[in-house]
Amino acid sequence: MAKYSQQFKLEVVQNYLSNKNDDGFRKTANKYKLDRATIRQWVAIYQTLGEDGLKPQSHRITYSTEFKLKVVLKILNDGLSLIDALRFFKLKEVGTLSTWLRKYQAHGIDGLKSKPKGRPKQMPKPQRPRIKTSQEDRNKTQEQLLEELAYLRAEVAYLKKPESLDSEAQRTGKSRTATAARFISELRQSYQLRHLLRTSEMARSTYFYHEQQSKREDKYSDLKQQIKAIYHKHKGRYGYRRITLALKNLGFTINHKCVQRLMQSMQLRSCIRAVKYRSYKGQIGKIAKNVLQRQFKADKPNQKWVTDVTEFNVRGEKLYLSPIMDLFNGEIIAFQLQRRPLFGLVKDMLKDAIAKLSSNDKPIIHSDQGWQYQMRFYQQQLQQHGLIQSMSRKGNCLDNASMESFFGILKSECFYGEEFNSVEELEQTVKEYIHYYNHERIKVKLKGLSPVEYRTQSLKAA
Repeated sequence: MAKYSQQFKLEVVQNYLSNKNDDGFRKTANKYKLDRATIRQWVAIYQTLGEDGLKPQSHRITYSTEFKLKVVLKILNDGLSLIDALRFFKLKEVGTLSTWLRKYQAHGIDGLKSKPKGRPKQMPKPQRPRIKTSQEDRNKTQEQLLEELAYLRAEVAYLKKPESLDSEAQRTGKSRTATAARFISELRQSYQLRHLLRTSEMARSTYFYHEQQSKREDKYSDLKQQIKAIYHKHKGRYGYRRITLALKNLGFTINHKCVQRLMQSMQLRSCIRAVKYRSYKGQIGKIAKNVLQRQFKADKPNQKWVTDVTEFNVRGEKLYLSPIMDLFNGEIIAFQLQRRPLFGLVKDMLKDAIAKLSSNDKPIIHSDQGWQYQMRFYQQQLQQHGLIQSMSRKGNCLDNASMESFFGILKSECFYGEEFNSVEELEQTVKEYIHYYNHERIKVKLKGLSPVEYRTQSLKAA
């Protein structure tokens, strides 16, 4: 509250008293630009203490805890307003009463107790306990104690290394001993070597061996660059086995375990795949026998085909892919992409695939029991062109494992972890990937060749 003179307060009070029968608080507040609560307080003080009550306080008044408690209990028990309590106890400040009431409600009677004046006394400084020393320690010379202190400092520094030996060794692909030797080299500028070796329990010869090894040129530097180039060219789709084959195609003679170790040291990991859409809706047509019987190996092209439908979801919109794969080399013979899983998706794919057959080719075409493959038109087309229909057993995805594997590879290498702004963008990506899969992506079981390269070589050999 602003400081006002006694004369001003008295003028305000008298103005109110002269107009109290005609909405005096409102008129007085508007006239003097004051809030009504302030005017009520001044009026209550004037009516209780007279003009002397309106004098500004020259010093702070201190009240006992018992008096504060009496005031608070009177307000709470009798339901007095703060103005009524001000009049009853002949006090001057409503804010004081409000503070007492708030402290009592929060802390009880302890909240009303006055705090001691002045700064709090300083706590006495605790005396350091005397360290008990053994007779052996007391007999040590100063040189021995300094030596022990130096060792302890080196031990603390070694143990305070932020990286653990195991995690750092795994991250860099180096042995635990080589990693410990590197830690020692980093600390050697500040601490004596013998203390660090004692702490790490490492032989001196072992340390110097790893020290010399670290100074040698990395004999795998060129190979690492090639591995990185292959890895990034194929967008992380190649693991160490296919990278080994790709390196051999480039003329490198290297073991796959070495490639695996180097990839681990560079933290290069291939993509991981995850789940699928199912088209089974019960029996709506004729179910064919499982002619394929999980015999996924074919001796020549166009001997065994597998097919299925998978689903992609981009921002709530879906895209469906229906491919046919030749089990001879894993090549995608034909495929169709559509926004809805209608029969036309499978029909158009089958039409494109049949167009690539010669008159002597009569492949087995294997699928699951999806509704599309039970359609009469689909089965008639197969009979008309001499294709043998085969279906997986109900609920047994392993009967069509080759197709499931392709979908897993496709999604892990070009869909999962990627951001697509539209279905059109995904559709173009899938088309590009299938071309890449057929013509560029090498396979271990195809002796490091792509499906198209393998088929071309086999036809030349025949």
